[in-house]
Amino acid sequence: MSVKSSITELFAQNKELTIKEIVDKLGVSKQMVHIVIKQLVEDRFLEKLGRTPKTIYRLVDQKKTSQVSESLSVYQHEFEFLKQNFMVVTETGAILEGLPAFDYWCGQRKLPVKKTLEEFISTKKKYQDYYENDGIINGIEKLRNTKGYEKIWLDQLYYLDFYAIERFGKTKLGTLLHFAKQGQNKMLMAQVIRECSDRIKNFLIKQHADSVCFIPPTIRREVQFMKYLQTHLKIALPHVEIKKISGIIPVPQKSLSKIEERIKNADNTFAVTESRNFNHVILIDDAVGSGATLNQIARKIKEKKIARRVTGLCLVGSFKGFDVITDI
Repeated sequence: MSVKSSITELFAQNKELTIKEIVDKLGVSKQMVHIVIKQLVEDRFLEKLGRTPKTIYRLVDQKKTSQVSESLSVYQHEFEFLKQNFMVVTETGAILEGLPAFDYWCGQRKLPVKKTLEEFISTKKKYQDYYENDGIINGIEKLRNTKGYEKIWLDQLYYLDFYAIERFGKTKLGTLLHFAKQGQNKMLMAQVIRECSDRIKNFLIKQHADSVCFIPPTIRREVQFMKYLQTHLKIALPHVEIKKISGIIPVPQKSLSKIEERIKNADNTFAVTESRNFNHVILIDDAVGSGATLNQIARKIKEKKIARRVTGLCLVGSFKGFDVITDI
């Protein structure tokens, strides 16, 4: 009997196993087990749960996956479209992308895959008009039309994608960002970098930026996404110095429901301590919720005459208005 056959038979009996358990039971090398397990995960015979070193593998319920097998007949252009635009994190923490993700999403909702895929493509096309030629969304007019601001200090505001779209929820980038931050997951943070790095650097060139400013986090976490982003993007421009000065109890922007509260919170949370002068600084943040943080930092930069122009660039932003994102 082959190693693969032995492992599949083992899972038929046990349902969940670790690599160590498989090695101990079969008496084969750990390297060989890893090779076979990787193939079985790719074939969707097994699903991976947890992270190293606390990883287990579980037998996939083939009855559930067979219910949506019609999705395997999609056209090549549909397959590529899903690969670029659809991601799901399952209730057990498994990451699915593209066709398998859409397959799973439809199965969970008992939706016909083919028809729903047509609706997803149609919905995404409705949003295309909001993207500029370089694939970036200009959100400055929405910010200017948001009630509650006495003055908009930002010269421009852009983001790489919407956080979520109607009916289908979070975009691929929105999903990545949400789980990277909430789970403090470096693997997902690295994937965000791969998705965004070239686009951010090209944006800086196009904007003739001579400095950047990464917005520091306000909530204490063991792994900070914005620190990770700043370190791994490796942008070769001067970094404007900004410090967090929140009170005894840090209050996250997402916990505040009114624009006025968010403006006051942002005004008392950050201090710009830069002494150099620049022409155009780009403020980089993960998500624009109300826009208050970026706008108040822009005000402080301009009042201190640190930079003549200030532009905000976020990974994701809301579609309707700047009071929507509350769960990042």
